[in-house]
Amino acid sequence: MVVGSGPNGLAAAITLAEAGRCVLVLEGAPKPGGGLRTEELLEAGFCHDICATILSLATLTPFLARLDLDLVTPSAPLAHPLDDGTAVVVERSAAETAAGLGVDGHAYAMLLQPLVLRARDVLMQIMGPPRLPVHPLLLARFGLPGILPATRLGRLAFRGDKARALLAGAAAHSVLSLTEAGTGAFGLLMLLSAHAGGWPIARGGSASVADLLVCRLQTLGGQVRCGHRVSSLDGLPAHRVALLDLVPRGILEVAGHRLPDRYRRQLAAYRHAPGAFKLDWTLDGPIPWRAPECSRAATVHLGGMMEEIAMSEHEVAQGRHPERPFVLLTQPTLFDPTRTPGRGHTACGYCHVPNGSERDMTKAVEDQVERFAPGFNDLIRARSVWTPRRLEAEEPNCVGGDVNGGRMDLRQLAARPVPSLNPYATPDPGLFLCSAATPPGGGVHGMCGLHAARAALRSRLR
Repeated sequence: MVVGSGPNGLAAAITLAEAGRCVLVLEGAPKPGGGLRTEELLEAGFCHDICATILSLATLTPFLARLDLDLVTPSAPLAHPLDDGTAVVVERSAAETAAGLGVDGHAYAMLLQPLVLRARDVLMQIMGPPRLPVHPLLLARFGLPGILPATRLGRLAFRGDKARALLAGAAAHSVLSLTEAGTGAFGLLMLLSAHAGGWPIARGGSASVADLLVCRLQTLGGQVRCGHRVSSLDGLPAHRVALLDLVPRGILEVAGHRLPDRYRRQLAAYRHAPGAFKLDWTLDGPIPWRAPECSRAATVHLGGMMEEIAMSEHEVAQGRHPERPFVLLTQPTLFDPTRTPGRGHTACGYCHVPNGSERDMTKAVEDQVERFAPGFNDLIRARSVWTPRRLEAEEPNCVGGDVNGGRMDLRQLAARPVPSLNPYATPDPGLFLCSAATPPGGGVHGMCGLHAARAALRSRLR
């Protein structure tokens, strides 16, 4: 039994079915996929991804990389416009990216190129379950600079503003203050995955990935039942093992009565990150970037220099709403015209806000886009506003709008969701955890589900 059909729940179900086990997945929503859902939110024929659009790890991690995903890869993974009308562009080649960084080109190449050359080894280590390092020297090459706060790493590694801004924008995916230890690793990981994998999108929308996963499971004999919200594991069909694609709050709701007091207290102490305030737009045309290079990337980071990005993320970490938020923007229809009916475009932009915030950040987000793309506001046909609470209502694992399934600081990465050598197991031998609240954490990769299923197969389903 798997409760929840996000990418991790489906990865767990497929891994169990491939091992010859009979698997049933129960999903409360009308459609499977969790964060991998695509809807016509605003106008007929215009497809918007509800949560994930950029599949930065889809071609790099073992579970998704072996599937026949229909992906579209932009010519440039990422663009970061600046106020002088130029943009820093991350190319697929680390050396080519370095060539555009002027005084910091050599330093960037020295920092990233060795990691890019062994990207899969790096990712296998940091995306795997807790264990001793297989490649300790390589892990040290990633981890020693990565343990630093992103702002500190930027100042130590680079002399110019462009490279520092690029690192800060990548590190802001951590949803942490960039003065916090370990945020340097997020910056390195995001840039590494951009060079090695290209940050693709799924043709037709991210729901196509969920559809492929469901099809694979059904081919193996597994079943998915949607519209079946589980309030308690009691009364469900007989099963040897249950795997929960739920964050701790959901685990306590459906299975708390089966767990000892100490474990329940540990789950209740699990911490969530700030939330996301998200806007989806339909547009009359492509975004008119002042730096035309931005049209080569499906992902654009809007926040100017490192200092401004760091201030924005620090304000959020302190429970405040920044006046000039760092905005992560995606423009998928530049590369995938199947998402529109043949006219117009879609785009999405989101910023970080305090967990559970209800403040409307529409003007602040759109002002940031207009800052780097004058005339953007005139192109807006319609918008859909997603507060953190609306995101949580759509996807309950996004507690308070937390899209990473829990705060991903050093302490909680090492003890996710509780301190344990086997974080996928619980004190109940028939209950395992497979959500982003287990290692390696948030993102569309399926590795939490893969590791949880293997743990169940080793200890309970031999």
